[in-house]
Amino acid sequence: MTRVAGYARNSDHFEPGNDLDPAAQRRLRGHLEQIDYTAYASNREILAQILGVAELSKMQHLAVAAAHARGIWVKAAVTMTANGGTISAQQADKLAELRSNFDELSAAYEALRRMIERGYVVYSPSA
Repeated sequence: MTRVAGYARNSDHFEPGNDLDPAAQRRLRGHLEQIDYTAYASNREILAQILGVAELSKMQHLAVAAAHARGIWVKAAVTMTANGGTISAQQADKLAELRSNFDELSAAYEALRRMIERGYVVYSPSA
C-alpha cells in the first residue's frame, strides 16, 4: 500500500516473484516498463487534449469549489444538530448528498494535482 497526498492506494502492479531466473526477471521488467511507458504516453496525449494547460487558476477554482462544498456540508450538519438529538433519515440523505459533492470536488482536485505531478499535463503558474 502506498500513501499519496493523504490517500492510501494499493499498487496493482505485478512484481515478479523470486521463482524466475534473473534473465527472465529482467525481460519481464523490460516488458512491464514498456507497458508503463505506453500508459504514461497515452495519459499525456489524451489528458493534454482534454484539459489543455493546467493553470494555477484551474487549481484555485477547484480548491475554492471543494472548500465551499465542505463548508456547506459541515454547516448543514451543525445546523441539523443544533438542538441536540438525532437527525431524520431525510436530513441524513441531504448530508450524504452534500458530502458526496465535497468528495467529488476534492477527488477532482487531487486527480488534477496527480496529473501535473506525473507530467500528464503541462503546468503553468501564470497562464
